[in-house]
Amino acid sequence: MFPLVWHPGYSPPLPAHSRFPMSKYTATFNALAPDTPRLLTPEPMPRRWLEAVHDPAYVAAVLAAAVPSAIERRIGFPVTPPVSLRAQLSVGGTWLAALTALETGFAANAAGGSHHALPDTGAGYCVFNDLAVTATRLLTETDVRHLLIIDLDVHQGDGTAICLAGNPRVTTFSMHAARNFPARKARSSRDVALPDGTGDDAYVATLAAELPPLLTPRPDLILYQAGVDPHVTDRLGRLALTEEGLAARDRLVATAAKAAGIPLASTLGGGYLDDVAALGARHAASIRTLASILAPG
Repeated sequence: MFPLVWHPGYSPPLPAHSRFPMSKYTATFNALAPDTPRLLTPEPMPRRWLEAVHDPAYVAAVLAAAVPSAIERRIGFPVTPPVSLRAQLSVGGTWLAALTALETGFAANAAGGSHHALPDTGAGYCVFNDLAVTATRLLTETDVRHLLIIDLDVHQGDGTAICLAGNPRVTTFSMHAARNFPARKARSSRDVALPDGTGDDAYVATLAAELPPLLTPRPDLILYQAGVDPHVTDRLGRLALTEEGLAARDRLVATAAKAAGIPLASTLGGGYLDDVAALGARHAASIRTLASILAPG
């Protein structure tokens, strides 16, 4: 068994024309059900912590489900009351996964990884930046002195980099497709931009070279954005990883964390397929790989 943070509110309904596969969160949970994970239920992140990272006016608009249409277009779907609750729960889920990982060594949030959300707006299917909010609260309320965010989504973690810019207690690392969204990249602590079509061997070799310096000095926690959109069949990706390449990536991260004795909390991140059941299975495989190495017991 491994700790899995999950809430039915992770998959609110979207309009039929929406291109975002919101039901993938339920599909991921269903794919993991045979593993009998230890389920943890998140609470919505309190408003004051959302406002510690995001502009209070933007937070107020989301909580009231009254987001201006221009911002909704930037997000990519309407912020209805269920979507607003989902955004709050997703942040609360990453926070709960982080606290659990600090106790047990590993936990996974079956949502989260909303790395495009900026201080004053959502963007790229992201409403609130759960990684930045969780990091900010951890550094305030816990004994965590320094944490590392590893972002291996195919898209750069621009919002996370901007929200946490200048904080010496957080290292942000993003390895992504150079020519993918966002067009204008932010500056993480460390960015690695990969050419289109990068496959398993080159990807894993690059990551293997990048990880050791990130772990020195040793962080107290890793927040891992484990997007599966680097896969060659992903409709929003430009890289060429196979299923085995994604598994090798996750094993590399998990093995490095375990060898250094660093707790790790994972978030779902990006993944875009028309076959939502297959997409859920892909996300579930990522969590399963991490748990096989890091789960307690």
